[in-house]
Amino acid sequence: MQHFFVTPDQVKEERVYIEGSDVNHMKNVLRMRVGEEVMISDGNNQTYRCDVQEYGEDIAILKIMERGLVDTELPSNIYLFQGLPKQDKMELIVQKAVELGVYQVVPVATKRCVVKLDDKKAAKKVDRWQQIAESAAKQAGRGYVPEIHPVMNYREALEYAKKLDVVLIPYELADGMQETKRIIDSIRPGQSIGIFIGPEGGFEQEEVERATACGARVITLGRRILRTETAGLTTLSVLMFHLEG
Repeated sequence: MQHFFVTPDQVKEERVYIEGSDVNHMKNVLRMRVGEEVMISDGNNQTYRCDVQEYGEDIAILKIMERGLVDTELPSNIYLFQGLPKQDKMELIVQKAVELGVYQVVPVATKRCVVKLDDKKAAKKVDRWQQIAESAAKQAGRGYVPEIHPVMNYREALEYAKKLDVVLIPYELADGMQETKRIIDSIRPGQSIGIFIGPEGGFEQEEVERATACGARVITLGRRILRTETAGLTTLSVLMFHLEG
């Protein structure tokens, strides 16, 4: 069954009104006919099983057949602060992070980032990453499309993370797996969590020190050095298991 996202104001009484590019996708790409079923999420933990009732020129009207609550979201909001990687690695990171339950992805320009984006290029990249996030959310049965935040510098990212309950920074020079386990075990469902991941080459020592000065907890992901596209997904997997287990 196809899955689409709407905003709560597009749900009115027993109807859902699809607008924008999704209408063309339904009519001309998927070739969905009147009477076909579709699953709708309103981004507010509500789902609707609907039948396609009719098409207008720029609108699709769906009849609600069944309502339900989303049970696929993690009990905590997790923010992934990802150092900008090279090539198209960010696309993979966004896709898999959304599948694992991330709440928001924040691209971060750190000192060792090779990629340099001006405002125009950054905006195009974020638009592309947001499209990937929506597609991944549909595939994973999410009730919410995680936001891909505009690119931040490191100072802005640390400031943004101050509102979170727990901030973790996996660091290749860290040791003490028992301490890492203790930190993870202390995280409670409902707490907001930030994960800072460096780009290729990792964080500079000064960046780690700035993060810890802001309250971040340094953790280890084991004895092996992980690639930037692996480290964040590993941390998300550990947290997903911990929060849902």
